[in-house]
Amino acid sequence: MTIEQDIQQTLIQQFPFLDGKCTVKRARRLSATVDYAQFRTLFDFLADKTDFCILCTITGLDEGEQLSFIYHLAREDGVMIDLKTSVPKTNPIIKTVFDRFPAADIYERELIDLLGTQVEGLNPGRRYPLPDTWPIDEHPLRKDWKEKEA
Repeated sequence: MTIEQDIQQTLIQQFPFLDGKCTVKRARRLSATVDYAQFRTLFDFLADKTDFCILCTITGLDEGEQLSFIYHLAREDGVMIDLKTSVPKTNPIIKTVFDRFPAADIYERELIDLLGTQVEGLNPGRRYPLPDTWPIDEHPLRKDWKEKEA
């Protein structure tokens, strides 16, 4: 059994709802999809019990009715997992993971600026990556965003 298969089995045993939603993509790469209500429990388990101690980045996606977020986590041995979760686009609220990974600050600010996500628990700070003069209600990575004419 490979290390990826061992991690997959551990996750499915601990979280049966992952059966069919946790896959080995290739060597050193896993993927899991989880409902947002169960996200933080799984996220913390990955960090605490399976040595995923590096947050590489967070990818935000506009998937029509939902905004999805892929948390790319890595272990020191090079194994990575892409943990995907979604929230309704009409109420795009997630909780920060800054308490676990301080580097999440910059990624979460991108989600706010570019997708209009609300990140509960994120400390106030500068906008990123958009300038302070960018309109607050304009989120250029949303599929329904249209550039306003000058």
